[in-house]
Amino acid sequence: MDMNLAKSALTERFTEFAPLSTAAADYDVVRRAIAHIRGNWRSQPEIDVIANAAGVSATDLHHLFRRWCGLTPKAFLQALTLNSARELLRSSASILDTAYEVGLSGPGRLHDLFVTHEAMSPGEWKAGGEGLTITYGFHPCPFGMALVMTTPRGLAGLALADAGKEMSAAVVVDDEHDVLTLYRNGAFRASSAFLGHLSEIQDVNNWLGRSQFKDAAYVGSIDELRIYGTALSSAALAQSYSKGPNATVPP
Repeated sequence: MDMNLAKSALTERFTEFAPLSTAAADYDVVRRAIAHIRGNWRSQPEIDVIANAAGVSATDLHHLFRRWCGLTPKAFLQALTLNSARELLRSSASILDTAYEVGLSGPGRLHDLFVTHEAMSPGEWKAGGEGLTITYGFHPCPFGMALVMTTPRGLAGLALADAGKEMSAAVVVDDEHDVLTLYRNGAFRASSAFLGHLSEIQDVNNWLGRSQFKDAAYVGSIDELRIYGTALSSAALAQSYSKGPNATVPP
């Protein structure tokens, strides 16, 4: 067997076996490409322009970039564009202004970008998914338990759940004594005056994980929800937590 031929084939297949000088040169090519994309992403440069700035052919850059970064130069450019578009939409920019600000030719290109990577339109994303059905589920993966979210258009989100960090939260509204009390994992955390009544709350725009107030959206999952008809005592809350899920206690 030709050892030089075998070594060459192995080097091409496994980059960690490549000579240090070759690896350093490849790294420098990818570094120059990343720097060019980050500095010129608003002009939406073509792959040939990026490759020229990196000093290699477009084909070589495509393979080197994907091998070192795990995605193509085009995908990296799209990621920067999408991230900036999200920030603009979050700051109340219009869809038209956002499209032009991130270097796209119009709203149609922005629509395609969001549908491809977010599985929703820019308008749906700007509205926080209001009116959009998002299906989610927990599934095991090589990195632990994954939270997968989808829309009818495809994958909308992926996150890893933190095992062992589940939390029980309880809010007790005592109308009789005008007190609002918060418990975490069965233990008292805080209380404040509650000058009102539950019947006065306009709950048309309230639902789990989101409200009409400008607070951050809830990130996580709700495994169980209980609503009691009367205010529970501290002892009852502690007992409820100690018994675990699917167990109820008398008020």
